[in-house]
Amino acid sequence: MHVLALDTSTDVVTVGLVRLDAAGPQVLAELVRPGARQHGEQLMPAALEVCARAGYPLAEVDAVVCGNGPGPFTGLRVGLVSAAALGDALDVPVYGVCSLDAVAAVAAPGDPLVVVSDARRREVYWAAYDGAGRRTRGPEVSAPAALAGRIGELGVHRVAGPLAGRFAAESGLAELPGLVPTPAGLVAVARADLLARRAPDPLEPLYLRRPDAVPPAARKRVTA
Repeated sequence: MHVLALDTSTDVVTVGLVRLDAAGPQVLAELVRPGARQHGEQLMPAALEVCARAGYPLAEVDAVVCGNGPGPFTGLRVGLVSAAALGDALDVPVYGVCSLDAVAAVAAPGDPLVVVSDARRREVYWAAYDGAGRRTRGPEVSAPAALAGRIGELGVHRVAGPLAGRFAAESGLAELPGLVPTPAGLVAVARADLLARRAPDPLEPLYLRRPDAVPPAARKRVTA
């Protein structure tokens, strides 16, 4: 089975072509490019380049796996809409997976960990995991200081993700390499569903925040 994996939940665009069998995922080609505010321009050219590097036609992939966040609205939406369009055009299933889970999936087994990414507005997206990479809390959005205050409650000793270095300094946790969701991690999260060829759940973004836009208030009545 050949799977196209992509993620736009962070400030980079991640795309890879992965061969999946009972032995696990094997990355045939991948690209990780800076893409802050350029996800739309970067994503599809990267997908075509990845397939060209792997020598495998995009039209013949068997499934698509997409990180569904949490992440900022615009970049995340680009990935989800592109994944859905590819699935429809190629008539293949599209699996959405938590982007933080994809980081934890490739972390070395060991002590429990927390994965953190930038939520902007001086906040972080985060989720906690046991030593085998199974999610135990989250995903949630919090101020870094508030999350640091919960380290004892969460029982974590390591940190990974795009903000791992900064949060390690603030919290005293051990920093893990591997800062962004990878194609191998994305496919690893969806592995059981892919191999069983289960029908995917609806592709839903994890925004974790209420939208900024609100319905307009009723117009004030003007009297003479």
